[in-house]
Amino acid sequence: MFMGEYQHSLDSKGRLTIPSRYRDLLEGGAYITQGFDRNLMVWPASAFEKITQSVSNKSITDPDTRLLQRMIFSRGERLEIDGAGRILIPQFLRQFAMLDSEAVVVGVGNYFEIWSPELWAPQVSQIQDAQSNAIRFKAFDISFG
Repeated sequence: MFMGEYQHSLDSKGRLTIPSRYRDLLEGGAYITQGFDRNLMVWPASAFEKITQSVSNKSITDPDTRLLQRMIFSRGERLEIDGAGRILIPQFLRQFAMLDSEAVVVGVGNYFEIWSPELWAPQVSQIQDAQSNAIRFKAFDISFG
């Protein structure tokens, strides 16, 4: 499971070091896609295959399905992790996510996200807003059994 928040630098070629505790979870390969919130999403191959199956089972006559397929598949790439534990983020995805020299890597369970520090800061503010969260997440009915 991907958990935690890490600050990392991108080098001049757009390579980002993956947190060491995430690397074992990516041994079967990984995919990077445009996220829903001007961020990037990195999926282990097994999780991405499930998404692929789910999206592929939807009707292509539905315009939202076609748009989602375009977003996932045209705005994504298969990743290779080099010997130093780095991934190369394609230029078009760095531009989309407004990544320059710094990035925030955030675990979110089955995948992790990559954010520019400037765009991550408002997310942290929302996460830390206890009063709003009590209302916002009430419908999720999180219980222990």
